[in-house]
Amino acid sequence: MIRIAATAGSIAALAALAVPASAAEVQIQATGPVVELTVNESVDVAPDVANVSAGVTTQAQTAVEAMQQNARQMNAVVARIKQLGIAERDVQTTGINLSAQYDYDQESRSQVFRGYQASNRVSVKLRDIQKTGQVLDALVAAGATDLGGPDWSVEDDSAARAEARRNAMKTALAQARDYASMAGYSDVRLLEINESVSHQAPTPMFRVAAEAVRPQNTPVQPGQVQAGVTVTVKYELTR
Repeated sequence: MIRIAATAGSIAALAALAVPASAAEVQIQATGPVVELTVNESVDVAPDVANVSAGVTTQAQTAVEAMQQNARQMNAVVARIKQLGIAERDVQTTGINLSAQYDYDQESRSQVFRGYQASNRVSVKLRDIQKTGQVLDALVAAGATDLGGPDWSVEDDSAARAEARRNAMKTALAQARDYASMAGYSDVRLLEINESVSHQAPTPMFRVAAEAVRPQNTPVQPGQVQAGVTVTVKYELTR
């Protein structure tokens, strides 16, 4: 959160304080009515990063066997990821799980042990989004039993957020002046600004089982993502 506060004639008073500037919070005095506005603005941006995930799930009668089978298949998946030219820094293990599996027997009304299930999952950051579908197909061919993603994003959305910020401030000022006019005042004075940043990807996350992947290349459309800000401002109505 960013907080910006300013007041006329405060510089001399602040210079006389013996405490560090970071420890002081300026309280702005307003003699007229104060209006507080919250404005949301966002800018559409073409994504340049796709985040996908690939997992391997195996089942066996013993925990050791389940984990060993899983390790063999997952090693093949990770090796394929590296063959595709994806850097190690863009590959991260996100979950390893081992659990006993039971079925419920209706006749005996008891749990029946069926074996162990092991799973391992990695997330992959793709910086060449045009290859997203190709990468998903390659991961399944390498042994991945389920996929997740893509989750689209922008590596550097600072320019888009700056544009959204400018739009938000223009909107806030126009609204504040409308309130001033309706209340019989001539203008406004900015007292305070608070900002929060938002990132939105309208493309929904999907998950697909390996059996559902067909020989054709998986079609993927990046669409647009949104980089936005929410600005809360306080204005004093002035004569």
